Amino acid sequence: MGHARMMTARALAHAMLAGAPREEALAARMAACLDARPPWLADLARAMARVPGEVWQRLDVAALGERVEAHAGFADAWVSDARPDARRWLLRSPEDLPPAPAGLARPHWPTVGTLARGLGLTPAGLWRLTLPADWQRRRPLAHQHYRQQLVPKRSEGWRLLEVPAPHLRAIQRRLLAQLLSGLPPHDAAFGYTPGRSVVEHAMRHAGQARVLRLDLSDFFSTVRAARVHALFRTLGYSAAVARALTALCTTATPEAWLRAEPRLAFLQRQRLRDPHLPQGAPTSPAVANLCAFALDARLTGLAEAFGARYSRYADDLVFSGPASLPVRTLVAWVTAIAEDEGFAVNPNKTRAQGVAQRQSVCGIVVNERPNLPRDAFDRLKATLHRCVVDGPAGQNREGHADFRAHLQGRVAWAAQLNPAKARKLQALFDRIDWRA
Repeated sequence: MGHARMMTARALAHAMLAGAPREEALAARMAACLDARPPWLADLARAMARVPGEVWQRLDVAALGERVEAHAGFADAWVSDARPDARRWLLRSPEDLPPAPAGLARPHWPTVGTLARGLGLTPAGLWRLTLPADWQRRRPLAHQHYRQQLVPKRSEGWRLLEVPAPHLRAIQRRLLAQLLSGLPPHDAAFGYTPGRSVVEHAMRHAGQARVLRLDLSDFFSTVRAARVHALFRTLGYSAAVARALTALCTTATPEAWLRAEPRLAFLQRQRLRDPHLPQGAPTSPAVANLCAFALDARLTGLAEAFGARYSRYADDLVFSGPASLPVRTLVAWVTAIAEDEGFAVNPNKTRAQGVAQRQSVCGIVVNERPNLPRDAFDRLKATLHRCVVDGPAGQNREGHADFRAHLQGRVAWAAQLNPAKARKLQALFDRIDWRA
């Protein structure tokens, strides 16, 4: 009886999901499903019509079926002489998609086939790129879709870059352009966001009595495939399409490579074994920002509760406020919220800076206004001076392919922070004889 009750509830759930969630329409579709209109049906339709739109978008057949089973009228009818009996299954058209939440723009990909066509792939081509992660990571390295490269972190340890193969990178760029670029991150997110910059991130904390900086450990690899899948489901895509999109955006680091690489820490290695966002894929920054939306929202509310400001640039969390800001309490709250959202704060990189210290945000001094650090200005000025005196060739100690563009970029960066100082640097740059 339990199975029959569940299947009847799911038949009614299918009928409700097959069209608009208006009370009259819900009642009509359920009546067509049962080929009857029992007395409790109108109350059930009324209750389901009251479900908030953002909740309705996330309901699938199983979840909605549980709500039907929990409804008092349905439960009473099931143990009466007039048990409901599903006569028709009303299914949503595979070409239909529920409305996107909050009116967001989104490509019309109701099926895996339409997703493949939208990204310029054949169904077989999409299948090869979306193999199950546990199976893919055990394939030989020559058959993997990513190339692994370790780079040293500025402080200690190693950062893993997972660079997609050219054919996958092209698909990811299409996905970024067609879907991800149109989804706005939280207002507190400044990294990897068109129209926002690291200078604006720093400016938000300029002139504050106290600046608190925290760092998220292994930002990309802590964003699991389950969270990415939930993101695409929230956008209204079917489970099959969401699985394919998730597979295109995540990877599990090959077991053969992990066993041969001794430089990674144990916790890093464990995180990389699970499907995660690869640092190096074009889609990862945008997906990470969207998956951190709840984190940014909660930390923004936390900052407001403490009379402070908050913003995030990639894995760099910054709070600022009055001298009375309770740093230890705030750090404890941030650590707990980050863990609750699936991230981890690196305690070794937490810094609290008062007005008597150089307050720095992403390498920008913010004691009074965003400014270039004095030592960075002096080093660049000295390099430009030696280029003028001795020629630029001998100053390219790091082997930049285009040293002229590199120096011009550093001067342009200084101009964003301190135009007066940058004019002096530009005058030196203009005196360099690049023919030497």
